[in-house]
Amino acid sequence: MIIGLPKEIKDGELRVALTPDAVKTLVAHGHTVRAQTGAGKGAGFNDAEYIVNGAEIVPGAAHAYEADLVVKVKEIQTDEWQHLRRGGILFSFLHLGADHLMARELLDHRITGIAFETVADRDGNLPILAPMSEIAGELAIPIAANLLMTSEGGKGVMMRGARVLVVGAGVAGRAAAHAAANAGAHVRLVVRNLATMVADSTLTEKIALTEGDAAKVAELAREADVVIATVSVPGQATPKLLTREDIRAMQPGGVLIEICIDGGGISETSRPTSHAAPTYIEEGITHYCVANMPAAVLRSASIKISSAILPYVNALANHGLLRAMRDNEGFSNGLQIHDGRVTHAGVAAELNLPFVDLDAVLFSC
Repeated sequence: MIIGLPKEIKDGELRVALTPDAVKTLVAHGHTVRAQTGAGKGAGFNDAEYIVNGAEIVPGAAHAYEADLVVKVKEIQTDEWQHLRRGGILFSFLHLGADHLMARELLDHRITGIAFETVADRDGNLPILAPMSEIAGELAIPIAANLLMTSEGGKGVMMRGARVLVVGAGVAGRAAAHAAANAGAHVRLVVRNLATMVADSTLTEKIALTEGDAAKVAELAREADVVIATVSVPGQATPKLLTREDIRAMQPGGVLIEICIDGGGISETSRPTSHAAPTYIEEGITHYCVANMPAAVLRSASIKISSAILPYVNALANHGLLRAMRDNEGFSNGLQIHDGRVTHAGVAAELNLPFVDLDAVLFSC
């Protein structure tokens, strides 16, 4: 199989989906990897390393997209989708529920889209999303500490002793809560169902647990110095838990960090930002809504994501789409679109399009 590895073009995004070591594994299995020149440069992997490990270096994006399977990190950008081979396979973060225009372009071109964010394992965990979520959660605390400084327009309080509200107890939420507690903050973690959390041995007495809905989140946000939102619904838009009025009721100089802004964020005042311009102030609150936070630590993030996706890329390349999906039910959960049809229920609901059961698309063959 020919595997394309294009250079990322999203603002501030220099991660690479496959490291040279991953390329070596794929080439050893008889596959061709076409890496766009400079694809790994930002993460510290030069073209020479890819060549030594068997990759073909191609000069431009169009050449990298001339492949049976395209593997990249971030969702397709406006200047990229036209390079995709009609009917080809795209394996990346997709976030189709939040980008209806791009979703329809990919459907019109009958792209098979497999989303990093909904690939699952046997226990229902998200093995590709998880390492990126963990990085984002850990990064949120030093970022918040900086934004609380007076020089940044913050309240002028240190993280030690600050009141930190973490909304959502997934991988990112727990990582953020632990990092905040370790920094000496007073941490409250809002969960949807407290009964599922009490037996979690990773949560210490330094992290207060609260079961809550939107009203509870709004109430707690008014007293917080920092709100870290980590709510994500795979394949769907993030539910709005904070209104503009709720944000206005927070104390001036407070900070809101939207880790899952790809899904739209939990606040009506949130909109995606970039590493080049990461913040804005709305209703007196500093909003940090960078859609690719792990790109701040390019090499570490690239190594983690490459390691996470390599088994799936191998399965696709070695066995083809049909068998790869048949052999791994969790992997099939990542298949969101195929042959012009939506094969993920959550995405179908967001796009207001019919949902086609995976069996009807693939397994009838």
